[in-house]
Amino acid sequence: MSNGALGAVLLALPTGLMTSLPFSGWLVSRFGSRKVVIIAALAYTTILPLLGLADKPWQLVCILFCFGLAGNLFNISVNTQAIGTEMLYGRSIMASFHGVWSLAGFTGAAIGTFMVSHHIVPFYHFVLVSGLMWVAVIVTWRFLLNNDPPHEGGTRLFVKPDHFLLKLGLIAFCCMICEGTMFDWSGVYFKKQVAVPERFTTLGYVAFMSTMAGGRFIGDLLSEWLGKKLMIQISGIIIASGLLLSVLFPFIIPATIGFLLVGFGVSSVVPLVYGAAGRYGKMNAGVAIAAVSTIGYFGFLFGPPMIGFIAQAASLRLSFLVIAVLGFSTFLLATFTRLEK
Repeated sequence: MSNGALGAVLLALPTGLMTSLPFSGWLVSRFGSRKVVIIAALAYTTILPLLGLADKPWQLVCILFCFGLAGNLFNISVNTQAIGTEMLYGRSIMASFHGVWSLAGFTGAAIGTFMVSHHIVPFYHFVLVSGLMWVAVIVTWRFLLNNDPPHEGGTRLFVKPDHFLLKLGLIAFCCMICEGTMFDWSGVYFKKQVAVPERFTTLGYVAFMSTMAGGRFIGDLLSEWLGKKLMIQISGIIIASGLLLSVLFPFIIPATIGFLLVGFGVSSVVPLVYGAAGRYGKMNAGVAIAAVSTIGYFGFLFGPPMIGFIAQAASLRLSFLVIAVLGFSTFLLATFTRLEK
């Protein structure tokens, strides 16, 4: 593919994701998260093998768009189910759900690495994964909650976030900018600024992912102990400290420690924000989560390109310093947001 075709392909998935955000919450509110999550899960897994059949860029663009659309519809509905389950438990468990998601990411990467190393055709790889996920849906659908959390609002298609949801969305925005930077730029930073040997270029990414996954499994306990507001405030300080450490001391050990801190810092912020949105009560949980997700995903999508522009105009270290400031903004926004303890 040409650079232009590759750019279109890379844009297709987030475009589908963003396109689905306005009506995902409405569908959950109108039909209930149980029906939507089942349909979305089956659609998501059915579209996956089609990616292995695409042999032209336009085909891949169309399929990725649909894949992103189904994936985000699943994301909103399954998080709504998680909110209802959390209410049954009577305590915070949202971060643990997201921790399982992180483990799934590691598992998917491991399976993909195995398939690529053994030269398995992508279509066969995707059919295998799709088949396993169909089995998972068939086994688990009966355990889903029938009713979503109660709310005051109706089932409007477009809902303007109020001040509370807007603040939650901005917290998610700042955090997801940091996440997106780690996903897309950690390897580049270690290669160009830390100047590690080639075999260590993924060290920062692995460090970040490991503490992000691990932090989510203890995040619920910490948030119950510290309170959700203080937990987000501490997370913002840890994110900024980790990024500052890697910027001020661009050497392999302090940079790795810095990325470990960033991973732990971002681990609980989005789950806690989603939980707070879902329990808001003034609108359907799916609608509230979709509203917050819409704002947050802009940070995830537009943060990495912003890093590139700043790095091109000045330096990569300066761009990471800007991200550190945004990470600290998580602390500031949480300070002025009335969250439950």
